[in-house]
Amino acid sequence: MKVGFLGLGQMGAAMAASLVKAGHDVTVYNRSFEKTRPLAALGAKAVETVAEACGGDAVFSMVADDKALEAMVFGDAGVLAGLPRNAVHISSSTISVALSERLVAAHAQAGQRFVSAPVFGRPEAAAAAKLFVVAGGEARTLADCAPLFEAIGQRTFILSDQPPVANIIKLSGNFLIGSVIESLGEAMALVGKAGVDSHAYLDMLTSTLFNAPVYKTYGGLIAGGVFEPAGFAAPLGQKDVRLTLAAAEALNVPMPIASLLRDRFLTLIAQGGETLDWSAIGKLAAKDSGQ
Repeated sequence: MKVGFLGLGQMGAAMAASLVKAGHDVTVYNRSFEKTRPLAALGAKAVETVAEACGGDAVFSMVADDKALEAMVFGDAGVLAGLPRNAVHISSSTISVALSERLVAAHAQAGQRFVSAPVFGRPEAAAAAKLFVVAGGEARTLADCAPLFEAIGQRTFILSDQPPVANIIKLSGNFLIGSVIESLGEAMALVGKAGVDSHAYLDMLTSTLFNAPVYKTYGGLIAGGVFEPAGFAAPLGQKDVRLTLAAAEALNVPMPIASLLRDRFLTLIAQGGETLDWSAIGKLAAKDSGQ
């Protein structure tokens, strides 16, 4: 397929590379043009405007937040202006439910199609084309996009034909990951102050009841104190928890643990942790206990 890709951060660059390797005709755009060069070396076409990347069958967007995506879509020479009728905008960004709803309406009015397809997985999973894709959209559109999802991920989950629902699912998943990070950090602080080696403790956990990738990945980061370079920066974690709370408020769903996570991220950032991986909140409990 002829596909554009907008946003070449760690995740976007790896996803675009997977599309190239799968044989798709890929055009890439990034606000900083320098980031397009590795993709161009793989065979992608690098362009200098959003609209130039939107002339094919579909265009992916993978950017940090609502503000960045709004600028790409609604700005002059943006996605809405450049995407052909009946072509698909696939948003893989973790965005608010409200923006997803706005994108559904705007693309429909323009005669275009829209799919929310956020992904689960860190940059190393993206580089290996092992992401999990959560897609929401009209059935025929999702079928058309299936070869693209297969190129970037190991499995695609379709739980709704409504794009905003996919965004809620993504936010709920990131909330759960944040909850694991916080609870692991508290448990490690407890046993650590009792003199237990954190790596040995993690080995026990992940060899018994907690044999899951999220415990292995984030437990290893917390135990090792390895928070740089950030695979997913702390401000993005704080943003996702904030969006989760906004979605919960709109549906009248109390989420007290999410409120705690928001405060933990704010504490980390206030203490100078803006450049750290979001798993660094897992060290706050140890710091609070004087370790």
